[in-house]
Amino acid sequence: MQSCRIIAVSLLLSCPIIGTAKDKKKIVLPTDVLDAKTVLVVVDPGAGIALDAPNANREALENVENALTNWGRFRLVRSEYNADLVILVRKGNGKIAEPTIGGVPIDNRPVIVEPTTDASVGHPPMPGETQPRNPDPRPQMEVGPSEDMFAVYRGKRENATDSPAVWRFMGKDGLRSPGVPAVDAFRKLIVEAEKQRAAAAKP
Repeated sequence: MQSCRIIAVSLLLSCPIIGTAKDKKKIVLPTDVLDAKTVLVVVDPGAGIALDAPNANREALENVENALTNWGRFRLVRSEYNADLVILVRKGNGKIAEPTIGGVPIDNRPVIVEPTTDASVGHPPMPGETQPRNPDPRPQMEVGPSEDMFAVYRGKRENATDSPAVWRFMGKDGLRSPGVPAVDAFRKLIVEAEKQRAAAAKP
């Protein structure tokens, strides 16, 4: 499984990124993304705990949640079944590879079962169902992006982040507060996409 994660990250690094800190290209977002109302923020499950900054990913998650709350466009939820969008974050440290501690859940907040009227989006675990267990904590050499990553996925489905990302931002200190450049870039992108949609709707 770890080798698959390393291969997946290697492919990610070799593919062109849709959005970066310096990317000024105009991108039209899909209608369902522009109409999204709820969002779930998660830490990349493949991210380990850095020995020199054990709380880096958790702090990045909280920075993004606070920035989204201040923006006011989305309502934060705790279930991917009720999230129109799922945002995955991962804190970079300027290195392609670093020793970390794996097998420890970073986002260990309690799961909150929220009401939904759409039975097609999935269901919370039923009595008797088991959830995959994380392996015991272990040292590992983690390979990943050296810069902060912020990736947007469609929600309302299981394993939402296994699908292709709708938009991705990578940049140095992109998840740092105050400001959180990744959220600011996403906000500007949505504003631009809405302008393009409004222009296209004009007769």
